[in-house]
Amino acid sequence: MRKEDLRIVFMGTPEFAVESLKALVENNFNVVGVITMPDKPAGRGHKMQFSAVKEYALSQNLPLLQPEKLKDEAFLQELRNLQADLQIVVAFRMLPEIVWNMPQYGTFNLHASLLPQYRGAAPINWAIINGEKETGATTFFLTHEIDTGKIILQRTIEIGEDDNAGTIHDKLMVMGAGMVTETVGLLLEDKIDAIPQEKLINDDIELKSAPKIFRETCQLDFGMTVENAHNFVRGLSPYPAAWAELKFPELEEPLVLKIFETKPEITAHNLKPGTVLSDGKKEAKIALADGYLHLISIQAPGKKRMNTGDFLRGLH
Repeated sequence: MRKEDLRIVFMGTPEFAVESLKALVENNFNVVGVITMPDKPAGRGHKMQFSAVKEYALSQNLPLLQPEKLKDEAFLQELRNLQADLQIVVAFRMLPEIVWNMPQYGTFNLHASLLPQYRGAAPINWAIINGEKETGATTFFLTHEIDTGKIILQRTIEIGEDDNAGTIHDKLMVMGAGMVTETVGLLLEDKIDAIPQEKLINDDIELKSAPKIFRETCQLDFGMTVENAHNFVRGLSPYPAAWAELKFPELEEPLVLKIFETKPEITAHNLKPGTVLSDGKKEAKIALADGYLHLISIQAPGKKRMNTGDFLRGLH
């Protein structure tokens, strides 16, 4: 089949998905429709906000659908009318079988992990939180169980010591877009040799999951080791951000601070974990079981993100 004859429907919502849709459009693939989440009110004015994918689709005059419910018969009929040969999903939502099984070539998904590891909603965050040295992205065919379908392509990247969820997100977003177009190219050339994930699983491998992250997930546990706490902060930075209730020597009451950047220091001490030490000018650190977690970049309630020195000088 020729590239221009393959009718593609793309499904996605956030910025991560835009890069893949853009790659398809700029490489002249035939995107006949885009599915994204309904608009939602955001900010203090509760103005209706478009998804990043919707904004890009509108800029390219691509046909757009925003169903509330994916099993709604009116939506399903609109989807059938697009006559897609292939559907591509990047950072969307769980699809019912009636949707993913509709096109003749099925539906493939780009997932930001090295499947079968880190199945779930937050693979980038959990890989860093768990101290992994590498991660990657996978394209795979959708099936009944979430993130379990046959693997088409997989690529790996290193997680550097200075990487956080934001930097890895951006690296995988760009790499993943190339994988999406490459996967479509393999399909057009009839060169896909998809591998069942079961072949990559054995008794020696511990499967790690990537469940959705909530506010309570983001609270820093003072019982962590310094290294684990540092990875926890990196894995949640810049969004949604780790947080902790901290009592600074300069303040009478504890503050709930978001923590974006830290530096680990492993050393012996006899302080209670959670104790904050500060010089009142430049540095503050939290005592943990095996050392200190230096606070580099933080955010106080009602304030912008700032370096710790600026925060401390503002207390006087």
